Amino acid sequence: MKKVFLFLMLVGCSFKPVFSGSDTDVYVAPISGINGIELRNALNTKFGGVHDNGAKYNLTVNLQNPTTQYKALERTGGATWQEVKLTASYVLQDGTKTIATGTESASESYTFVGYLVAANASYNNAVSNTIRVLADKIGMHVITETQKHQN
Repeated sequence: MKKVFLFLMLVGCSFKPVFSGSDTDVYVAPISGINGIELRNALNTKFGGVHDNGAKYNLTVNLQNPTTQYKALERTGGATWQEVKLTASYVLQDGTKTIATGTESASESYTFVGYLVAANASYNNAVSNTIRVLADKIGMHVITETQKHQN
């Protein structure tokens, strides 16, 4: 009964989920570096596909290089866990008018092992996961701002 009542209230107040499957007309400018390419692809997916530079909104993202920090050490002084952190600043524009700016960060810990191949695979996986989280955060802000700007 409570669920039905909640549903009726949400329908009555014209509630619309942020990620309701609608296409957001946002051009994501190229982002430098391999991680930038992955972030741009993830953002384009959030916005319903690739848009050309004639889109209503223009998103410019500046992605910093990943930083790492030791999180756990053995008694011998060797690291067993590290954390990778990515930070990106962004500017969302409608034509020449800036409607949103911000900075987002995301991080993930990963196992740091002595075997080079395994260590690289663990690091690359952590970076990929961090990029997806960063895309979620930036995408949520951009979609929210474009919807507010349209109303």
